[in-house]
Amino acid sequence: MAIIIDESTRVLVQGITGNQGRFHTRQMLEYGSNITGGVSPGKGGQEVGGVPVYNTVAEAMAAGGVDAAVLFIPAPAVKDAAFENMENGVKTIVIITEHVPVHDAMDIMAYAADKGITVVGPNTFGLISPGKCKIGIMPNQIYKPGTIGIVARSGTLSYEIANSLSAAGMGQSTVIGLGGDRIVGLSFVDVLERFEADAETEAVVLVGEIGGNAEEVASDYISKMTKPVVAFLAGKSAPPGKRMGHAGAIIERGMGTYDGKVAALSGSGAHVARLPWEVPELLKKAL
Repeated sequence: MAIIIDESTRVLVQGITGNQGRFHTRQMLEYGSNITGGVSPGKGGQEVGGVPVYNTVAEAMAAGGVDAAVLFIPAPAVKDAAFENMENGVKTIVIITEHVPVHDAMDIMAYAADKGITVVGPNTFGLISPGKCKIGIMPNQIYKPGTIGIVARSGTLSYEIANSLSAAGMGQSTVIGLGGDRIVGLSFVDVLERFEADAETEAVVLVGEIGGNAEEVASDYISKMTKPVVAFLAGKSAPPGKRMGHAGAIIERGMGTYDGKVAALSGSGAHVARLPWEVPELLKKAL
């Protein structure tokens, strides 16, 4: 099984005629994702990689149906695009764009929560259920179908860990990037709950980083889980008060430190890896 997306998910690419939209549409098609359309206002009637382009989400919904939309559009336009999707019945929104204005992101999350819509991102690499569907920008070749769920704040680290798992013969059920902006849709707990309920996910890898309290909050839920969790945290050597790439990766007022997160996760029963390539061995021991 998988969570959020699978082989039946009908995908819409918003911003499909831009450089990033075109490139990643072709990559997603190559992986086997069921892309039913793209949206670029004023360019309806064109095609990208055989995918029809529409002027509006409503047109795309009427033509082929849409379950999930992925946004490759500039940050100032993200709010309008997200609302257009949600108002037309799209149930999962994946926002690749980074640096979405904070108030725009807050408005998106509030509306999504009211409508029961799943938002992944902003500033996410997306999500993938290996062998079934990919929505995002992650490399195609490093994932294998399996029973290990991965939830991550960091894209490149999650790639490294997924590749290590695949090389060790441990495939993945679903891999999800929460996003690196200050305001994002899903939390660690939201995803952990779904993995806990998924009958075919046997264990979970949590890829965290310094800053904020997301990992500490997750540790409270991990202590109640029946499935083993292995964690890796980035930022061990980061200086306090300096933002390290992601808007959420900043230590403030002594909170969100590496040591504090390790202590919280270890105390909840999670196995914490010191280095990314230790994750497969820790999973084998936990299982």
